Amino acid sequence: MKKIAAVALLSLGAVLAGCSKQENAPAPAAAPAPAAVTQIVVGLDDNFPPMGFRDEKNELVGFDIDMAKEAAKRLGLQVEFKPIDWSAKEAELSGKRVDVLWNGLTITEERKQNIAFTAPYMENHQIIVVPAGSAIKAKADLAGKVVGAQEGSSAVDAIKKEDAVFKSFKEFKTFGDNVTALMDLSTGRLEAVVVDEVVGRYYVAKKPDQYEVLGDNFGTEEYGVGLRKDDTELHGKLDKVLADMKADGAAAKIAEQWFGKNIIK
Repeated sequence: MKKIAAVALLSLGAVLAGCSKQENAPAPAAAPAPAAVTQIVVGLDDNFPPMGFRDEKNELVGFDIDMAKEAAKRLGLQVEFKPIDWSAKEAELSGKRVDVLWNGLTITEERKQNIAFTAPYMENHQIIVVPAGSAIKAKADLAGKVVGAQEGSSAVDAIKKEDAVFKSFKEFKTFGDNVTALMDLSTGRLEAVVVDEVVGRYYVAKKPDQYEVLGDNFGTEEYGVGLRKDDTELHGKLDKVLADMKADGAAAKIAEQWFGKNIIK
């Protein structure tokens, strides 16, 4: 009996010791908090003046560049501008190679399926640019003509929405950027270019003897900043900072520097 009692006491001691070790064991370490965001990477077409382009020093400048810099400064973030293939912009965003698309990005229902947009900050039109002195005076005169636009741009979508007009073209050509399309217009390889108003009027103002803008256009649209749908925190911050920039006049000041008037929506 003494032996049995001794064994029982030893067993009980072992159990109690085990319980004591478990009770005194350190709690598992908490998962590290996610690193604070300190930078946003802005994807853009670097040949889209006056929204974003390279100056004579090869530095990125433009209306949207200045807007993004001001927004980032207010948010306490560094900003990196990354030129991308604009026709692959959604893949660049979803692949997390850029954090936002900020370069005259038109808000469309189709794009909303894959991209979240801030509230619109600017209104735009898809205008028709023709050579100075052209016989083309209205949209209907594009029948039988060679018309161009930037590949992947909202100009292409706007044209194709007007199916009868689109089908009346002799040929429709797309280009990597608007600058190349306008160069082909000036050399006679195109007879008209459909382009964002902000871009078209910028170039027409530089060469009023070469280009004209028709009274007709392919519709009104709005620009917004594009983000991934799951980036809700950044989305909210950008919406607020853009609203603040409109309210205190900072956005209007940037617009006046680039367009000579306040075109902020």
